[in-house]
Amino acid sequence: MDDTPVCKTRDPFLIVMVPVAPAGVEVRDAIRETWGSEKVVLGQVVDTLFILGQPGGADAVQVQEKLQHENQEHHDLIQSNFRDSYFNLTIKTMVMLEWLVANCKSTSYIIKIDSDTLLHVPNLVKLLLDPSTAKQNYMSGLIWWHSPVLRNPFAKFYVPRRVIAEPEYPPYPLGMAYVMSMDLPGKILSVSPQIKPLYIEDAYLGMCLNHLGITPTHPPAPGMFEVEPKHPLSNCSLSKAVVVMTTGIPLMKNYWRRSNDPDLKC
Repeated sequence: MDDTPVCKTRDPFLIVMVPVAPAGVEVRDAIRETWGSEKVVLGQVVDTLFILGQPGGADAVQVQEKLQHENQEHHDLIQSNFRDSYFNLTIKTMVMLEWLVANCKSTSYIIKIDSDTLLHVPNLVKLLLDPSTAKQNYMSGLIWWHSPVLRNPFAKFYVPRRVIAEPEYPPYPLGMAYVMSMDLPGKILSVSPQIKPLYIEDAYLGMCLNHLGITPTHPPAPGMFEVEPKHPLSNCSLSKAVVVMTTGIPLMKNYWRRSNDPDLKC
């Protein structure tokens, strides 16, 4: 499923890619009504797309039918032929990068962002338009440094030495949200066959970047990417944020309404 006009009839400055579960229509609609509705920001075209795999389970046929009707209305779903599951997140990310390389050569930046977050689109576009923001080899977000490779077979993120011999992962942006310049998807795909498969999607990206000799960079100010904020955020914190992890749709909508208040400031 892929009939979006994005990158076919217009060339956005920024593409927002949101990995979603096939049955997650409620969160998709919430995003469409809030930050996904922001199409021209600070004079720049922004487009939001949802990426997903094939539904599973007893209701897979019904879910797929609903997805087709949903896409006929919105034309913003990109669905590929893999089973949508937690352990296929890396596959989903690679499919996303492949689609971008195939379709969006004139785009400047992309952000991959989880669906349970607030995206402050004006703050992100402002960051990307800043002359100090690199236009190539740029990867930013909340960067994890010296993250240990877990060797306990009972740990959630256990990885055996045959996959990664090193005791630590290379630096990587937390999968909640990361923004990259449009030259990186092709570069990452070019080295991915040389990297052993790993279901931990963000750590896998870091391994690809390390192979390319590229180090992800912290955003220029603290508080731009908030993964475990103390809710509710103050007006001051919200005015500085680019991405905020939320507790669900009601809080995300509340933050989005507040972030659009012209009087929001420290």
